[in-house]
Amino acid sequence: MDLLILGGTQWLGRTLAEEALARGHRVTCLARGEAGEVAAGAELVRADRSAPDAYDEVAGRRWDAVIDVTRQPGFARRAALDLGPSAAHWTFISSGNVYARHDEPGADETAELMPPLESDESDPETYGEAKSAIEQAYREAFGDRLLVIRPGLIVGPGDPSGRGGYWVARAARDDGPMLVPDILDAPVQAIHVDDLVRFTLDAIERRLTGAFNAVGDRVTFEDWLELSRAAAGHEGEVVAVSPEWLADQGVAEWSGPESLPLWIIDPEWQAFLDRSNAAAKAAGLRLRPPEQLLAEILEWERSQGLDRERGAGLSAERERELLSALRG
Repeated sequence: MDLLILGGTQWLGRTLAEEALARGHRVTCLARGEAGEVAAGAELVRADRSAPDAYDEVAGRRWDAVIDVTRQPGFARRAALDLGPSAAHWTFISSGNVYARHDEPGADETAELMPPLESDESDPETYGEAKSAIEQAYREAFGDRLLVIRPGLIVGPGDPSGRGGYWVARAARDDGPMLVPDILDAPVQAIHVDDLVRFTLDAIERRLTGAFNAVGDRVTFEDWLELSRAAAGHEGEVVAVSPEWLADQGVAEWSGPESLPLWIIDPEWQAFLDRSNAAAKAAGLRLRPPEQLLAEILEWERSQGLDRERGAGLSAERERELLSALRG
């Protein structure tokens, strides 16, 4: 296939490009080229998607498939206009954030979506509405040529957020007491980036359309911790403390510096990592076992340095401070 990726130089987009090339497809990436290197063997078309002529160089070519990963509705609306006539199949990598509610365990793709963002530009606070707006724009433009992939938590080697690797890296860092939020029964779903990419490209090759929750199988937070400790050989104490106490100490939820990943205190988000993946699995989604997933993440985390400054998680010093405060 002649495959066009709108983006393709950051983690997910580059992984898509690498796998497509490995399958023998011809890959072109349209991007500014500032976020990272394009995959070896891919053609890079440098363009700023905010510019009126962003798609001029690729609009005249026939594409068997186009993939977009953007969160900016304006980029998508112009891409639909400029590239729609030349694309046989269109894929949008959306997000589980498009759903209006995150408190219904096991909800599937028929769940209500966020109202679409009217603006052409989004910020982190309007991420879900922006992705919903892009889905709407592409449904209107492509109809039965559109495939929508809705991932939740994506993990694996190369993850720039640091969320998915924190717990197994922390377990490997030292055998001291591990501070965890007391949410042991909370759900966790994580999908390895390679499993997500393979499902997406399999679906494109088969010309699948419709929307799919591309998410991992549900485990509990306690399961995730114990599997992480087993992979890393951690035999120290696990100190589970109330989310309220952690919040009072200024520990951030979910992501970011000095945070505890995979923890969300708001009860309205308790099922964010608990959606049905039945449709995707019926369509061919294959997931590696969590033991393998965590082992691969740990190998990459070790290569990056367990004591490095992270995008998500507690530093060793901050964890010791919190444990001291907890114990008086």
